[in-house]
Amino acid sequence: MGHEVDREPTRSRAATRSGLAPPPPTDPSARPVGGGPADRGFTLLELIVTLFVLALATAIVVPSIGRGTEGIRVRAEVAGFSAFLRRAREESVTTRTDLAVTVDPVARLVFEETADNQIRARHPLPERITIEADPPAALTVYFSPLGFSTGGTFRVGGPGGVVYRVSVDPLTGRVRNRREPTR
Repeated sequence: MGHEVDREPTRSRAATRSGLAPPPPTDPSARPVGGGPADRGFTLLELIVTLFVLALATAIVVPSIGRGTEGIRVRAEVAGFSAFLRRAREESVTTRTDLAVTVDPVARLVFEETADNQIRARHPLPERITIEADPPAALTVYFSPLGFSTGGTFRVGGPGGVVYRVSVDPLTGRVRNRREPTR
């Protein structure tokens, strides 16, 4: 009652008439050498053009990244210098002592000292940063225990012409910084 299944591979009529054996089964992962248009790779010219475009894009983008990081470094140094001045004012008020913050551009140091010339803190300046006082003789800012100061303005600059103005208000001792427009 059952149907029998022919387990022999079927052959085409033409193959059985001619007496030829059927072709062996093909491996789907095997590719013919020099296949058709769907199997062709990239030409040498296409690879060269692609590499040229990538090199051109890299040459344009990389220098702008370097300028951006220098601006960030200068801004970080300005923030550190401003924080040093703020901390000196706060310490002067909380300890009820007169303090002075002096900028020494030659030694590349900013230091805090007491009225009896004891140095309490130091902040080194990196080689790429320049600090100028405005006026030049005002390289020292004095902070009073009452919160006021002698005031001062500093120009902090770095590579690429990035310049910030850090100012200490004489009445309140408040420290502010802002970027100056590039010239």
